Amino acid sequence: MAKQNVAEQFVDILARAGVKRLYGVVGDSLNPVVDAIRRNPAVDWIHVRHEETAAFAAGAEAQITGDLAACAGSCGPGNLHLINGLYDAHRSMAPVLALASHIPSSEIGLGYFQETHPELLFQECSHYNEMISNPEQMPRLLQTAIQHAIGRGGVSVVSMPGDIASRTAPEKSVEHALVTTRPTVRPGDDEIDKLCRMVDEAKRVTLFCGSGTAGAHAEVMEFAEKIKSPVGHALRGKEWIQYDNPYDVGMSGLLGYGAAYEATNECDLLILLGTDFPYNAFLPDDVKIVQVDVRPEHLGRRSKLDLAVWGDVRETLRCLTPRVKPKSDRKFLDRMLKKHANALEGVVKAYTRKVEKHVPIHPEYVASVLDEMADEDAVFTVDTGMNNVWAARYLTPNGRRRVIGSFSHGSMANALPQAIGAQFTDLDRQVVAMSGDGGFSMLMGDFLTLVQYDLPVKVVLFNNSSLGMVELEMLVAGLPSYGTTNKNPDFAAIARAAGAYGVRVEKPKQLQGALKDAFKHKGPALVDVVTDPNALSIPPKISADMVTGFALSASKIVLDGGVGRMLQMARSNLRNVPRP
Repeated sequence: MAKQNVAEQFVDILARAGVKRLYGVVGDSLNPVVDAIRRNPAVDWIHVRHEETAAFAAGAEAQITGDLAACAGSCGPGNLHLINGLYDAHRSMAPVLALASHIPSSEIGLGYFQETHPELLFQECSHYNEMISNPEQMPRLLQTAIQHAIGRGGVSVVSMPGDIASRTAPEKSVEHALVTTRPTVRPGDDEIDKLCRMVDEAKRVTLFCGSGTAGAHAEVMEFAEKIKSPVGHALRGKEWIQYDNPYDVGMSGLLGYGAAYEATNECDLLILLGTDFPYNAFLPDDVKIVQVDVRPEHLGRRSKLDLAVWGDVRETLRCLTPRVKPKSDRKFLDRMLKKHANALEGVVKAYTRKVEKHVPIHPEYVASVLDEMADEDAVFTVDTGMNNVWAARYLTPNGRRRVIGSFSHGSMANALPQAIGAQFTDLDRQVVAMSGDGGFSMLMGDFLTLVQYDLPVKVVLFNNSSLGMVELEMLVAGLPSYGTTNKNPDFAAIARAAGAYGVRVEKPKQLQGALKDAFKHKGPALVDVVTDPNALSIPPKISADMVTGFALSASKIVLDGGVGRMLQMARSNLRNVPRP
């Protein structure tokens, strides 16, 4: 029996760690590993058209499954293309193992063709980043990398020269048991006792939730009911906390809506649950603040803290809720629920245009119809920019849907690549990429990946022929828009030419039929919707200088904040408020 080479051993270890596919572009120093995958039935090679797509796809797969995912790039330019997607995965705490293939080991440091230094380049977007320099080292190093990615939640990078990958693996290499799941982190009793006292002493408590509340919906609701607390959320907390939430007061931040800002600023105790909310200007500086987070390095990064609690949100609340005294005074909660409902009602009353007849089509209308027509367990991937606004304000979570985006890293072009990774996890689950024309065209080549693998991803293209969010930023700064216009082709025709389903929508009455037909199509589909470039959105709380910027830049702009089905939920919550 022939002896294993290092590449074969490498792939075997990935398979043991639960990796099912490796996304990348084959080439030179990576060839031994790809050949090993060809002969290993446990791992598939997914050939994408750009390595950035590979990293985004792996990151999305890891976020959907919670398991380790992997990507690879050949030496030099190949693995450099991974960096942006790896930054996104790392900041999203997605466990991803990246293989950065390297030039021949004997040539490192001598200016060889395509030479880079991956052990330096990936340092900032990884928990672990090391080079394999001999066969004996590989198993332990790879296993260490895997455990960093899973244990700390984020990226590990292993660089390996092609000649090392081709060498014979040692017969008795060290292979220890792999850690493939993360433990629950419980806070100390002292922190729980301090937090309990603070909650008991406070008259008005607000909970503000982020992605760290994943899996803790029931615990958050039980705690909110016991202390009569409004519950707001950040963008990444939306999918985990907004649904079945009678205490919902909306979202704070640049894409915010409702009364979340008021609830976080008018309380006397604000509890941040599993959020690394980046916009400290929206956080109060005159109330007591507690932060609960599983990552200790996140504690206190955004605001001053009166108590820092290192722990998993679900476990922390399980410890805390039985200890706190129940509150009976609902005045603060009811006042915030009323403000939330009124804020959403105000938007609807101000929004008098008949959007279902307006041409160009309003993107709010597109997002609203999409929300109504998509499956109850759909996965939405959302491009950075104005699509974030429409997704935040119109997509309705229900505990089964997922919403993936570049919400922490803020990269363009993420939606299509992330949809690829999401779809590979379940070919029967509906995956919808909400793409902007700027983001889609940036990595448009990987639409061909959908066709090549017959992935049934549905791309809904919000095509306003502009970089809409950048225009908004310029307007806020008092600048005229410049360099933001895109001269676009008929994207639907391009989709059809590639062998996919493609339809262009220019009138609102065509939208529902186009989406219905695209969703029924068994393969990849693209719905190119021509949308209004003047549909902009501003945050619920803006400063005087921001208003001045708008006044200087335009005399007529559409300023809208969509609310989708959230208004119905707010009205329902308000109806359930006890009457005196």
